[in-house]
Amino acid sequence: MEIDQYLPSLRRSNARFAEASAAAVLDHGWAARVPGCPDWTLADLVWHLAEVQRFWAWVVRTRAQDPAGYEPAARHPDDELLGYATARGAELEAALADADPAERVWTWAGQQDVAWVLRRQAQEAVVHTVDVEQVLGDVRPIQADVGLDGLDEWLEVMVPGALPDGAPAEAHPVVFHAVDADAERTLFAGSRPFPVATLTGTAGDLLLAVWRRVPLHVLTVDGDGLQAAAMIDLVELG
Repeated sequence: MEIDQYLPSLRRSNARFAEASAAAVLDHGWAARVPGCPDWTLADLVWHLAEVQRFWAWVVRTRAQDPAGYEPAARHPDDELLGYATARGAELEAALADADPAERVWTWAGQQDVAWVLRRQAQEAVVHTVDVEQVLGDVRPIQADVGLDGLDEWLEVMVPGALPDGAPAEAHPVVFHAVDADAERTLFAGSRPFPVATLTGTAGDLLLAVWRRVPLHVLTVDGDGLQAAAMIDLVELG
C-alpha cells in the first residue's frame, strides 16, 4: 500500500468496527467473548481499540518524542463505550490527517515518524474489526492489498519486535502464498535451505493466520502444518 492509502483504510475500518460493535452488543451483549482474544469480552475489545487510538492520537497531535507524558483515561462504563470509541477513532483520524507523514514522533519501533503510526494504526483497526465481526458472526473479506500490507508489516515490524536477536536456533522458513495478490513472503527466510511448509490462501486469511485469528486449516498447507504453526508461534505477540 502507498502512504496515502492508510488513512482511508483506517476510516473504513473504524466505520465498520463501530457498525459491527453496535450490532454485536444488540445480539450478544457486552459480556460476549471475543474468539480471537479469548480472555476479552466485547467490552474489553471496544475499550482496547479506543484507548490504543487515543494514545496514538496524542502522540501524533503533540508530536511526542517520549510517551512518559501520556495520561491514560479511566475505564468508561459499558453504556458509554460505543460513543467513546467512535470519538477516539475520529480523534485519531483527525490527528493523522493534520500531520506530515515524515514528521518525527515517538514509536516503539526503529521507524520514528507519523508514517509508521499511519501504517500500524490502519492495520490495528483491520485486525480488531475482524475480532468484532467474529463476535457478530459476520466476517467480511479483507482487501488483497490491505491483507498483503498487513502480512508485510507483521514480517517487517512485529517479528523483529518479538525477536530482536533474529531468528532463534529452532527456526525454519515458512512460505506464505497470497493467491489474490500473486505474491509470496517468507517467515525466517534463510534460516534453513528449505521451508517446512507453504501456506496458501488469500492475503487477508494469511494475515489473520499470523495474528492467530484463524486456524491454519482455513489455508491450503503444503508440508508440515504443525511445524508451520510452531514457527508462527515463535513470534509472541505481547
